[in-house]
Formats: sequence, structure tokens, C-alpha cells
Amino acid sequence: MVRKVLLVCGILSSLLYAWMMGAIRFKGYSLTSQTVSELSAIGAPTRPLWIALGSTYDVLMIAFGLSVWVSAGRKRALRVVGGLLVVFGALVVAWPFASMHQREVLAAGGGTLSDTLHIILSMVTVLFMLVAIGFGATAFGKRFRLYSIGTIVLLLVFGALTGLDGPRIQANLPTPWVGVWERISIAVFLLWVAVLAIILLRAEKRQGSADCSDA
Repeated sequence: MVRKVLLVCGILSSLLYAWMMGAIRFKGYSLTSQTVSELSAIGAPTRPLWIALGSTYDVLMIAFGLSVWVSAGRKRALRVVGGLLVVFGALVVAWPFASMHQREVLAAGGGTLSDTLHIILSMVTVLFMLVAIGFGATAFGKRFRLYSIGTIVLLLVFGALTGLDGPRIQANLPTPWVGVWERISIAVFLLWVAVLAIILLRAEKRQGSADCSDA
């Protein structure tokens, strides 16, 4: 039962972050032309709320990663996925200490080490996403493998589109679609996590039914 509850944390983490991306905003903020990171930027009015809910997301992701590890059984690839998700959740804890400044500050030359760390942490986070999905793709059947490959492709494409707008963000220039590109890249990962959780929950249910039959 505990393992099932922890697996549900994967679904809850994705739902929470998806809600955060769509519902949290401040006056003048645009979901289409501004990045998710700007909601937690130094000086942004939504920063305290984002950090508080982000901490909840961290806990849910770490719990889910542990449940994946425990549910892996003999599947080494799935154990790797669990470990990566735990580290991924732990990395997210560092985001408040590696926040970007608002665009106006960056354009005026007010960037600090925090902004550099933000870029580095972003790249490391995406790397963990890709590696986790890659290992996860080998853990189940053909359908999940193809789905995982498709997820990787979408994450790379829309992640690249987001990255191309990086210099324009720092120069406080228009970025009409960067918010869309980034939200799609994040959303495909959130969906993958939820799908993985559902697959493992179904496996737990089948195992429980088999145990009852044996008894």
C-alpha cells in the first residue's frame, strides 16, 4: 500500500507542476511569451508562491523516484530511472538558489552568478530528464519504447527552440513564443512521468491479484 501511495506521487507531481505553469502569473506576465523561470525570478511577485509549491513538487518527485526504484524488481533500467528521478527531485531543491533575474535587470547588466548557475542547472536538469526517459524506454514493451522516443524528440525540439530565445531574454527583446515552446517541453516530461506511474500502478494491481489467487 505504501508503494502504491508513493507511485501516485508521480501523477500528483505532474498535475501540480502543470497547474503551476498554467495558473500562476503576475500582472503583465504572458504565458506565451515568457518562460516558466520568470515566475520564480528574483524580484518577481510570484516567487514566494512558486518556491513554496515547487518544494512540494520536489518532495513528490523524490517519493516517486523511490517508489520506482523499489518497484523495479529485476529490471536494472527501471532502478536507474528511479535513482535518476530521486536525483532530479533533489536538483530541483537547488532552484531557489540558482534563480534568474528579471529581464529588465539582465538587460541592464545586473546579472549575477545566480543567473549563470540557473543556465547550468537548466542544462543538467534537461540531461537528467533525457537519460531517465532513455533508460525507461527499455524497461517495458514496444509501445512504451516508441512513446518514450517520441517524448525525447519533442523535448529536444522544443527545448532547442526555447534555448534559441535565451539571448533575446537577456537583452529584454520580444520572445513571442518562448513560453509556449518551454511549456510544451516540460509538459511532455510531466506526461511521461504520469504514464510511467500508471504503468507501475497497474503492474502492482496485477501482482496483488496474483498473490490473492495464490493464497
